[in-house]
Amino acid sequence: MKIVVFTCSTGGGHNACAKYIKEEFILNGIECDVKDYFELVNDKASGMAEKLYLDTTKGKGSIFGGVYKLGELYSKTNIPSPVYGLNMLVKDKLKNYLKENNYTLAIGTHLFPCLALTKLKKEEPIHFINVATDYECIPFWEETNPDAFVIPSVLLKQEFIKKGFKEETLLPIGIPVSTNFINATECKELPKDKDIILIASGSMGFGNIKEVVLNILAQINNVYVLVVCGNNETLKNELSQITNPNLIVRGFVNNMNELIKSSKIVISKPGGLTTTEVAAINKPLIHINPIPGVEDYNAAFFASNYMSIRVNNVNNLVTEINRLLNDVNLQNLIIENQKKYINKNSAADLVKYVKEKYGSD
Repeated sequence: MKIVVFTCSTGGGHNACAKYIKEEFILNGIECDVKDYFELVNDKASGMAEKLYLDTTKGKGSIFGGVYKLGELYSKTNIPSPVYGLNMLVKDKLKNYLKENNYTLAIGTHLFPCLALTKLKKEEPIHFINVATDYECIPFWEETNPDAFVIPSVLLKQEFIKKGFKEETLLPIGIPVSTNFINATECKELPKDKDIILIASGSMGFGNIKEVVLNILAQINNVYVLVVCGNNETLKNELSQITNPNLIVRGFVNNMNELIKSSKIVISKPGGLTTTEVAAINKPLIHINPIPGVEDYNAAFFASNYMSIRVNNVNNLVTEINRLLNDVNLQNLIIENQKKYINKNSAADLVKYVKEKYGSD
């Protein structure tokens, strides 16, 4: 068996999820590659897609939110979407890529490759699996026709069924996070004399993080504030100029699991993958700065199931941090619900399903 996991560079979550899936298959002795789907379009498509995504999320992300709402409305018309039409154009390149590399199974962590795979499946005997990386059935997923669809939670089954998916195709095993990520140890480089509040701003460093950091530092003195800026060099430089012994600034990191494990509380925008990472390691979580659209659904899902606290402004954030720090029962409530609803073995369960369904040779 040889597997390819397709991702797209529109935010870091799809890429991280693809990496985790590959890591888990390799751990089980199964050959697996990751491929940026946009590279099949042309050499510049991946960079253009990332830039377009970043441009739509600038400010408060209102452009992205508007586009997402239009997608929701269009999805309700049951008319084939232009998104499907555009991805049909990649079908032949996709077919050649799969055949040239002798892949027996494709897995998509993004809608676009799954749309192209759906078109190809009408003409070729291929096998592929969808993986949803958000706690919502996003617009146009219903136009895909996978062998199986990995969804984030059993609580979302009915939503996906309403969109037209057969129950037997749904695998409610959770967003895949690798075993190696979850089995983290605390980061040895971090200080141990005070609690650490981790601010994970996402791979692109979205949101007014500087204001958040300054408010926490001004109002809470007995903690370290650890900020991971991702690829946002501007944010990293701005924060590095703040002189405060309680502030720790990092850029893009490869040990996010250790940083989460070392923290008392994690503050994050509600990206599907980041949120799942935190919950899988079982840390009290506060959601801020959602990119309008699907991240609102992520935040709502977690808050409604008492796996996180959702905060809409900086002043409330400081209040909720203090409440969490001083309320062990609230910390435990969040952690116990994370254990209840988030499957730590998601990636391992996906590997198990694939081996049972398709064999491991």
